[in-house]
Amino acid sequence: MSHPIYGQIPGPIVIIGFGSIGRGTLPLIERHFEYDANNIHVIDPSDTQANFLRQRGVKFHHLGLTRENYGDVMDGFFKDAPGGFCVNLSVDTGSLDIMKHCRRLGTLYIDTVVEPWPGFYFNAEASPAERTNYALRETVRREKRANPGGTTAVSCCGANPGMVSWFVKEALLNIARDTELKFEPPKCRADWAALMRDLGVKGIHIAERDTQAPAYPKPAGVFVNTWSVEGFLSEGFQPAELGWGTHEKWMPENASGHSEGCQAAIYINHPGALTKVHTWCPTPGPQYGFLVTHNEAISIADYFTVGDCAAPEFRPTCHYAYHPASMAVLSLHECFGAGKPQEHHRILDENEIIEGIDELGVLLFGHAKNAYWYGSRLSMEETRALAPFQNATGLQVTSAVLAGMVWALENPEAGIVETDEMDHERCLEVQKPYLGPVEGHYSDWTPIAARWDRFQEDIDESDPWQFRNILAS
Repeated sequence: MSHPIYGQIPGPIVIIGFGSIGRGTLPLIERHFEYDANNIHVIDPSDTQANFLRQRGVKFHHLGLTRENYGDVMDGFFKDAPGGFCVNLSVDTGSLDIMKHCRRLGTLYIDTVVEPWPGFYFNAEASPAERTNYALRETVRREKRANPGGTTAVSCCGANPGMVSWFVKEALLNIARDTELKFEPPKCRADWAALMRDLGVKGIHIAERDTQAPAYPKPAGVFVNTWSVEGFLSEGFQPAELGWGTHEKWMPENASGHSEGCQAAIYINHPGALTKVHTWCPTPGPQYGFLVTHNEAISIADYFTVGDCAAPEFRPTCHYAYHPASMAVLSLHECFGAGKPQEHHRILDENEIIEGIDELGVLLFGHAKNAYWYGSRLSMEETRALAPFQNATGLQVTSAVLAGMVWALENPEAGIVETDEMDHERCLEVQKPYLGPVEGHYSDWTPIAARWDRFQEDIDESDPWQFRNILAS
């Protein structure tokens, strides 16, 4: 596989956080950019990867960013060194504060999540609405409105949120082609929203099935996952959230909307990791997924809204429908059963996984061809051949970070952007070589098909795509 050079980063490259995603992102940066090898840095409060980094010639800084020190730390790298890039892949760091500081310094910035400072996710004094991703996203959108333009900062650019927003646009074009819809190629947000409306799409699942597994059983008392345990626990304990479509006729009793902001989403007063939905992926077919909150559930619903946000003409329902690796599912059961997270965490790396794929895509439903899944079906075997130091889940994330960095270098004065607002064709052009098979699959599945008929359920047979039918009893 050849490795094209996408551009030059003349200033410092600073990676904040060096867990599994940082470890996988580093070799992609090394492959695809020209930079000063003496000016690449990693900041992390753990020194477990210190020797690995020194062997690669990367300067390691053993410290954690805090509210008190982040400004001085960023100044130390970027204040007198133009042309730098901050790659924030950490947990427990205030990504908006770091983003704003980098923009003041003229430093390009990218992250994979709107990450708060410590204490946000498990704050017992905060209301459910205050602990939502909706609330976090609105802080970034307010900053975007208050300070438009300027140095590019890419917000929430991993696999999901991130890559899946590019998949949605590609899927819409494929459905339009296959249904022979006559339309002009979309040039702006309003065009894309009109295309989704005209196709009759009612909703979107970020539908994922992770089957990666090692040769040993899950150890008791250990949370095992294929990506950040801290990140998964944080979002799993937040309220379930979803973009709320205009076709919906029913809302759960424990659900609420928002009176401020884009008003594109609702939240359910229940942990996302305990909220199950009916969904579909190509390999397993019908399956359960967890309705774990993610930024893209809100940003996609917002981006494809037609009309006034308070009383839209059209908006799709959108949410994550995630079936993690089997060990992660067992870990969730153990965690919630005990009433507290496990003390020990483990991420399955490329040396342990002996089988499985991460099948991550978008399921668009309600249109003339019923349902269409479009996404990446990346195996561990393919991952080993494509890039080092990561599993399939990791490569779907790190390759999206790479694509976001390329786009930012090519658009350095775009201001604060979400991946929905970026050129999906260019981003996928960069990312697809790392995604294994990227495929589209039509299905006749609906959430009222393939259900247990032993017990009566309160479903709406007049419209199979009502959230009432998708939410598992």
